[in-house]
Amino acid sequence: MEGPSSRLSGTPDGPSWLGDRRGSGSDGETDPARDMKTHFRVCRFIMDTGVKLGMRSVPVATACVLYHRFFECVSVRVYEPYLVAMSCVYLAGKVEEQHLRTRDILNVSHRYFNSSSAPLECDKEFWDLRDSVVQCELLILRQLNFHVSFQHPHKYLLHYLVSVMSLVNRHAWSRTPIAETAWALLRDCYHGPMCIRHAPQHIAIATLYLALNSYGVELPVGEREWWQVLSEDVTREDIDAVISDLLQLYDMEAKCI
Repeated sequence: MEGPSSRLSGTPDGPSWLGDRRGSGSDGETDPARDMKTHFRVCRFIMDTGVKLGMRSVPVATACVLYHRFFECVSVRVYEPYLVAMSCVYLAGKVEEQHLRTRDILNVSHRYFNSSSAPLECDKEFWDLRDSVVQCELLILRQLNFHVSFQHPHKYLLHYLVSVMSLVNRHAWSRTPIAETAWALLRDCYHGPMCIRHAPQHIAIATLYLALNSYGVELPVGEREWWQVLSEDVTREDIDAVISDLLQLYDMEAKCI
C-alpha cells in the first residue's frame, strides 16, 4: 500500500500556482539562514490564512507549532513547506475543534499567492492538491507520533495580565496598550521555532515583561520580582533568552521584506 510519504515525495514542489518559494541560495546565504527565512514567511502565510478563514488565535498557534515540530524532524528541502503549512492549518482545526473545509483552505491559499485570480476550479489539479493536503496531514501525524496537543502561553498570559493589572494604577493602565502589545508580541513568537524552544509560562512572562518595559510601566517592588511571584520557576536568564530570540525574529522580518 502506498504511504503518505511516498505520495508526497513524488510531488515535492506542490501545485503549479505555488511555485518554488524556498529560495535559490544565489545571494550567498547559508542553508540555515535561508531555511529560517523560509519558515518565517511560511508562518506568516499560516497566520494570514488563519485570519481569512476566521480561525481563533489558539488554532493558528497550534498550526504554527505543528509546522515547526514537523520541520524539526525533516528537511525543508524534502517537502514543500507551503503544502505542509496548509495541512497544518487543516489538522489544527481538528485538534482545536474548529473544523475547516479543505476547499476553503485551498481557495484562501490560492488567493494568497494569486490575489487577482478566480477561485479554483474543481478540476483534476484541485482534487490532486486536496489529496496531497490530506496525505500530508497523515504524514505529519506519523512524524509527530500523533502528539498534536500542545500547551500554549495564551492562558498564562491572560492570567498574568489580570494579576499585573491589579498592581498598576488604573489610569496608567488605560493610557498604555500593555495588554495589546503583549498579545502582539506573543503572536510574533510563533513566526520561529522559539515557540517550541521555550516553556509557555516563560514566553508569557517575557512578552509581558517586554510590553511593560516598552512603555516604562513599573510595578511595586517587593521581596521578589513580580515575575517570580507569577511563575516560580522562571529566571531572569529565561526571560532574556526569550526576548533575545524574539528580537532575532524581528531582525529576520526586516530581511524578509
